[in-house]
Amino acid sequence: MLTKSLCLSFLALAMPRPAAPQSPPDMQKIIERLDKLEDENQKLLDEIHELRNELTAARNPAPDSPQQAPEAERLAVQESRTADLEQTKVSASQRFPVTLTGMLLFNAFENGRNSGTAQYPATATLNSGPASDGATVRQTILGLKFNGPDLPGGGKASGSIYIDFFAGTTAPNNDLIHIRTANLDLAWKNTTFSVRQDKPLISPREPTSFAQVGISPLSAAGNLWNWNPQVRIEQRFSLGEDTGFKAQGGVYETAETYSPTLPSEYSGTLERSRPAWQGRFEFFHGNDRRRIEIAPGFSFSSTHVAGDSVQSKIASLDWLYRPAPLFEFSGEAFNGQNVAGLGALPGFNILPSDEVIPVHSHGEWGQFAFFPAPKLSFHIYAGEQYNRASDLPPAGIQRNFVYAGNLMYKLAPNVMAALEASQTRTEYLGSLLRLNNHYDLALAYMF
Repeated sequence: MLTKSLCLSFLALAMPRPAAPQSPPDMQKIIERLDKLEDENQKLLDEIHELRNELTAARNPAPDSPQQAPEAERLAVQESRTADLEQTKVSASQRFPVTLTGMLLFNAFENGRNSGTAQYPATATLNSGPASDGATVRQTILGLKFNGPDLPGGGKASGSIYIDFFAGTTAPNNDLIHIRTANLDLAWKNTTFSVRQDKPLISPREPTSFAQVGISPLSAAGNLWNWNPQVRIEQRFSLGEDTGFKAQGGVYETAETYSPTLPSEYSGTLERSRPAWQGRFEFFHGNDRRRIEIAPGFSFSSTHVAGDSVQSKIASLDWLYRPAPLFEFSGEAFNGQNVAGLGALPGFNILPSDEVIPVHSHGEWGQFAFFPAPKLSFHIYAGEQYNRASDLPPAGIQRNFVYAGNLMYKLAPNVMAALEASQTRTEYLGSLLRLNNHYDLALAYMF
């Protein structure tokens, strides 16, 4: 701020020299104006200092001041939320993150007279019985997902395990825990090594259903599904921003079975599990909105029974085609012999001459999915397995065909309701056709 003397000096230098000296009254008026300006400047300075003090007090309130109340309330809410999280989190002894996940699934269902009293039969039984209906939560799934430590070379360990209650009987109080799938993945940028219990490597896809969850949908109608122990390795190759190729190989433990119509004296000669060598090669292009995936595969193994070895040879092809976000078509086809060890119909036959022969089979399934709204989806799927008649024992199943449709609606972000209807058409040798209708209403709470 200019002092009065400095202002007078400045004015004296800046003002042009008058031809005649100013009168004392004119000089007095200038001095009065300068005094007034000086007073106004001081008032402005005082107001600025006052505003600065108020801002400082607002930023650093006293412990009991009213300004602290909102901040104290926010802190109390945060502490309460932290306490809630502390109560609900899953703690792991090795201090790595573990997530509880799963689905509480309630099913109310009705079956026709060829269900064999099963909740959702894979085939229609040859002999008819009473129709059945009921309700269950046996297909509820509980799971743990975990992310482990870093691995040498920039890798990461992760995995999961899922169980359900589908073992035991259909009685409400006789449900047993059943391991569905589990995996431990050691993953690097382009390579993953896995040990797991899962579907066969050559059959990674399956239809979408809340009606049949305890076993995979279409399990005897084109979908190779057995959840068995296995070891896998995957190598990934990038061919562009949204284009790539996966080469997968593994050893899968088969589950060897045969038809109950065969002589019982051979049951003790059957090796219940055998290694199967499997490979799959997937080409993909696109993103989450538009995508295509197609993958040929193979499986080789052998069944040991009755002192003989029966070869299992399977060629497969699976696919996914999503031309737009509203539509999706997926499925699988296979052809070969002795396919039972991967979760299909019986794969070999013992002739009266004691010769063991493989059953030649082919199967396929496909699903069309439609997503008209974020909360609504429709799924129509069908599949079959066809077995060569000349390879089958008496009363063997020559063809099993299933078709189904369901509607799913999201009641809340994690609550789904679904309505499904299906028909199983099982053809036995001698052109004996049996039908079974199934209707299911499901309510699922996912967590």
